[in-house]
Amino acid sequence: MIIKFFEALVQYDFLQNALITSLIVGVVAGVIGSFIILRGMSLMGDAISHAVLPGVAMSYIIGTNYIIGASIFGLMAAGLIEYVNQKSKLKTDTAIGIVFSSFFALGIIMISKADSSTNLTSILFGNVLSVTKNDILLTGIVGIGVLLFVVLFYKELQLSSFDPTMAKSSGLNVKAFHYALVFALTLVAVTSLQTIGTVLIVALLITPAATAFLLTNRLSTMIVLSASFGAVSAVIGLFFSYSFNYPSGATIVLTAAFFFMLAFIFSPKQGIIFKKKEVLVSE
Repeated sequence: MIIKFFEALVQYDFLQNALITSLIVGVVAGVIGSFIILRGMSLMGDAISHAVLPGVAMSYIIGTNYIIGASIFGLMAAGLIEYVNQKSKLKTDTAIGIVFSSFFALGIIMISKADSSTNLTSILFGNVLSVTKNDILLTGIVGIGVLLFVVLFYKELQLSSFDPTMAKSSGLNVKAFHYALVFALTLVAVTSLQTIGTVLIVALLITPAATAFLLTNRLSTMIVLSASFGAVSAVIGLFFSYSFNYPSGATIVLTAAFFFMLAFIFSPKQGIIFKKKEVLVSE
């Protein structure tokens, strides 16, 4: 079965496109997901991944690239969440729940009015085998941009993630980096649409990073591990998707969840088996 997969990989362009895109998405999602985990922004990632749906639907209706519409609505959702949070007594998670559910509901209504319902269904749940050369180009450009942002502002992101109070007192514009990270998150969510789908994007952003978090205490190592888990999950998920005709997004996410379970159980520092051993020794 594995041999057949590699034979098909050499033979078919669509499978090569899918592999390249999956690798890019897995790496970039793993990198940006590390900061999402550290900052406690998992719900924000969930909100943005769902909020882009009406933008995608609008793009199909008016005939423009879905990247444009999804980016606009994703940033609108992030801004609206911050506005509601600042102008009311509601907590952030409440504002996130209201905004993302409203945007998602709007997207569902717009899908029902769109002509390309099949394409929009693949956006919901992912169909990496339909990726084109243009999709690879867009994904690559966004991926390079996000990685450059992390490399150039690594120290600032690290300080503002671990100690925002100290970062602010040292003159760092913490809010600006927060919005920059939200913008990067939006771009990653948008470019992951065809690979993972809007419903499961947050899982690829969070699960590899959470796995890496269980294995190391160093941010740099966490980022490398998270990107690696994201890439490997994407490749293995693609294999199962092609071989058994499963939805690509679901297989990629389940693969990432499998790695998390291994780390959760067997991690030398935080795995439940080793924790149990420590308890027995102390007793």
